[in-house]
Formats: sequence, C-alpha cells, structure tokens
Amino acid sequence: MDAQNLKQRIRDDPGDAAASKQSNGPRRDKRMAMAKRGLRSLAVAVAIPLSLTLLNIYLSGSNRHGYGTLNKPFWFPPLWLLHATCVASSFLTGLSAWLVWAEGGFHKNPKALSLYLAQLGLGLAWEMVVFRIGASWAGLVVCLATFGSLASCSKVFRKTNPIAGDLFKPCLAWAAFLAVVNLKLVFL
Repeated sequence: MDAQNLKQRIRDDPGDAAASKQSNGPRRDKRMAMAKRGLRSLAVAVAIPLSLTLLNIYLSGSNRHGYGTLNKPFWFPPLWLLHATCVASSFLTGLSAWLVWAEGGFHKNPKALSLYLAQLGLGLAWEMVVFRIGASWAGLVVCLATFGSLASCSKVFRKTNPIAGDLFKPCLAWAAFLAVVNLKLVFL
C-alpha cells in the first residue's frame, strides 16, 4: 500500500464537530436510558433469587437439625460452603433468566418462565425440607426434581441464548453433588 492511497480526514470547519455532536445527542441519550433500564432490570433479576435464597438460609436454621453435629464423611461440604454455593447458584440462574428475558425469550416461549420458577422454587424447598423439617427422603426427591428442572431450564434457555443455557452447568453439577450428599444423609 503506498502513501498516495492513504487519506487523512480533515475537518475544514471546527463548527462541523459541534453540529455532529448535537445531532448525535438525542441518540446518545436514548442509548444511555436503555442502558440504565437494562442495568435496573439486571439488578432486579439477580436480586430476587438472591434475596429469596438468603431469606431461605436464614429461615431454615440449618444448625437446628444437627447438620453441624452429624458424623459426616470428610467430603461433606461445611455449612458455610453449602450456603455460599446456593447463593452463587441463585446468582447464576438469575443472570441466566435475565439474559433470556432481555432477548424476549419468556414471551416467545412461556415454558421457559415456568421452568425457571419451578427450579427456583424447588431449590428453595430443598433446604427447608432437609434442614428445617429434617426429612432426608423427601429432600432427596426434591433434589432430584431440582436437577431435572435445572436440566430442562438449561435446554430451553439455550435455544434463546446459548450463554444463558451454559450458566446452568455449574448449577447442575451442584445439584448432582447435593443429591449425593442428600442420599448419604438418608443413610446416616
């Protein structure tokens, strides 16, 4: 490439730059307003499942039924790790739901919303059933149902947004691990 083909853009009139900024002003303001709405909706989509999970952890009173005093195998997670992972899982599912919502996935496929709400409700129910009520068998059934709803939700979300579907993978791994922990709790 020779230097003759390269051209430098030169503004002849300094007033042209000001006119260009004025014409882009309303468009820029519109984009900023959209970005702010997007951030607000993201905050709500993540805050709702996080708040519910934190409230659930508080209400379940996990130490009341002796999780801390059980004679557990070495591979059982400590209670703080169990709670932290449930919070992280809630964050990921909320983020995933927002990604689907932002692309109109809940309107295009109402099944996606019902699956999301089912996995959220089952995830919240597990801790209450196992720690508050102390029903390990029922907790195992809830845990397996949670795994199934997470897998279905991931499959449906992936059709709208592949990243949203992939965000469920760590949650699926965690639900599978919880099922193993729950199975061991049944026989303790």
